[in-house]
Amino acid sequence: MSLEILTFSFMHRAIISGIAIAILCSVIGLFLVLRRYSLFGDAIAHSSFGGIALGLMAGVYPLWTAYGVSLVSALVITKIKEKYDISGDASIAVLLSSGIAVGLVIVGISGGFTIDIFSFLFGSILLVSVNETILILFLTGIILIVVLLFYRQLLYSTFNEEQAKVSGIPVEKINYLIVFMAGLTVVTSIQLVGVLLISALFVIPNVTAIMYGKGFKQTAILSISFSIFSVVVGILVSYIFNITPAGTIVLLSIGLFAVTMGIKSSGLLSIKN
Repeated sequence: MSLEILTFSFMHRAIISGIAIAILCSVIGLFLVLRRYSLFGDAIAHSSFGGIALGLMAGVYPLWTAYGVSLVSALVITKIKEKYDISGDASIAVLLSSGIAVGLVIVGISGGFTIDIFSFLFGSILLVSVNETILILFLTGIILIVVLLFYRQLLYSTFNEEQAKVSGIPVEKINYLIVFMAGLTVVTSIQLVGVLLISALFVIPNVTAIMYGKGFKQTAILSISFSIFSVVVGILVSYIFNITPAGTIVLLSIGLFAVTMGIKSSGLLSIKN
């Protein structure tokens, strides 16, 4: 692998942004996976597609409208689950299909698909600008600080909601906080792998890490490590072989998952069930 590619400024921005997004998706995704909300990121991403299409049609920066739509969608999912006693998976499925449908209708009204739409669908991390990199780093820092500040409450409400309520933790507010952060994380990550593959960053590294049967902190560290490896190597390999970064990143994540399954099946390491 030629080291020359590491001297390009666009590659610096891509790798820095990619690492930030990898960390963010791993941390927020772990809470979602443990809450059995694995498809939540996918639903928010599909909903944000409607916001992206709306922004492109209105001539507004698409990610701003996507942030607005994704946050509203995240709150809607939570409210539906609480008020109407509908399972999380069912409410997520409704939002997932409605979000992409709204986006497609808006795209049709505005005159069809464009290059911009495809970049949001499949990611365009190699084209990330300086301002976008700064925005990604800023949001990553803010969200991670919030996670650290509310770490105890987030952890307790994730593993045992009833016990958390008894302990005086405002579980409902914490639930809204986690979906709010998830909504921000999804839209921030769209530039890396796009709308169609965003859930892979939330789910695959975390599921892989969970298979090692470690404690929460160790699992989080493993997940972040797997995610960063997939993102950085995926970006470099995709550029060298002129293939899509999003697909390469996801395939590397799947590869790590497959290796972990092989290790667990063979008994080479003592991995708990």
